[in-house]
Amino acid sequence: MVLRVEPEVGVPVDPDASYDDLKEYTGAAANTVKELSEHGLEVEPTKEDKDVAAKLTHAYAQDPEKTSKKVTLKKAATLTPASLVLTNSILTEFGQLVAENASQIRHMVTNKLILETDNPDPRVRIRALELLGKISDVGLFAEKSEVTVTHQSTEDLRLKLRSKLAKLVNPGEDSEENVVIIDSEVIDVAEELGVEE
Repeated sequence: MVLRVEPEVGVPVDPDASYDDLKEYTGAAANTVKELSEHGLEVEPTKEDKDVAAKLTHAYAQDPEKTSKKVTLKKAATLTPASLVLTNSILTEFGQLVAENASQIRHMVTNKLILETDNPDPRVRIRALELLGKISDVGLFAEKSEVTVTHQSTEDLRLKLRSKLAKLVNPGEDSEENVVIIDSEVIDVAEELGVEE
């Protein structure tokens, strides 16, 4: 099968141009490889292609900007189509939000914990059961605190406040009830401490 390529005339090509992001570049390259594979290009990844894709995605995960700057068009042109497609698929999967899969992760963790309840080690069984009980849907071991709110009218609060203020301003008879009297002999503190004036 012959693939006819008709170049567009007048489109400037900058040899030093690069995509801003490695993810964009590998996406475009993967689309090109897909188009070429429909016309006979065989894309079978080798172990080396997998290693290159793993290194690129690891470097991109560490520092996307630095990795994107390092992989210029010249360097990317030396990569095989299979490694570009693999890199793109990993970066696409890597770029998905975890929140989209939070429900799946919750189910997976719950299922794994259920499997661990049959573990021969009793410590593992108990811990798995405890964690299953702490799942928010189950709420078996959830710490709960009870708050009691006593509603009072504004007039009741004013009366209580006035009576407390009155006790502070005019201690009167109520203060004598609260007085504590200590029966003991009087001592000279200076003498007890051995300090002479």
